[in-house]
Amino acid sequence: MSALLSLRGLKAGYGGALAVRDMSFDVDAGAIVALVGANGAGKSTTVQCIAGAIRPTGGAIQFDGRDIAGRDCAEVVEAGITLVPEGRLVFPQMTVLDNLRMGALNRRAAPNTARNLERVFGLFPRLGERRSQLGGNMSGGEQQMLAIARGLMAEPRLMILDEPSLGLMPKLVGELFALIRSLNREGITILLVEQNVRQTLQLADRAYVLEKGNVVLAGTGQELLHDPFVKTAFLGL
Repeated sequence: MSALLSLRGLKAGYGGALAVRDMSFDVDAGAIVALVGANGAGKSTTVQCIAGAIRPTGGAIQFDGRDIAGRDCAEVVEAGITLVPEGRLVFPQMTVLDNLRMGALNRRAAPNTARNLERVFGLFPRLGERRSQLGGNMSGGEQQMLAIARGLMAEPRLMILDEPSLGLMPKLVGELFALIRSLNREGITILLVEQNVRQTLQLADRAYVLEKGNVVLAGTGQELLHDPFVKTAFLGL
């Protein structure tokens, strides 16, 4: 594997207060990489910087050898990165079909909209059945399906998933993790921010533990799953 995404010394914050202080890590092409940490550790700020939703105040972000730090969201999507945000953020007054079409607006994906719709309806048959339903009238699990499917419509090389299991029933959480593995096997590199630390580390090829805007521990998912600090801090052991 080689690094598809690299962060070096990333800094970002809000109102003069730094939420990310010196963030450095790599995401290898074809891998599932996880960021874990307590609330306020800087996970969401980091992925929003990568996606172009927040402009960093320092450091570097390279994607496939190109500097993307400070680029706007549209440029980042065009480069091949899609963020599925925390809280899903589907368009509630738009139909399922129109939500999906919103994911295909970049120049690379737009010509393939019909093909990609067929693909996501194959992955998520329920979305195909409910293509005329308003996004806001769907259940939490259905909205999460829709948010991921909308991200796939952009034809990402790297998909960032920010707390995808938040608010889902346990049965749906298992299905979600199986889906993430399936997408990765199709060739999509995954950067996962997730509260369910045990299942995340079982899934991840590599993981980073964040504290106060810095990486404090790194290793394979299995290594961190058996690390004494991780066991105490996140697994209740």
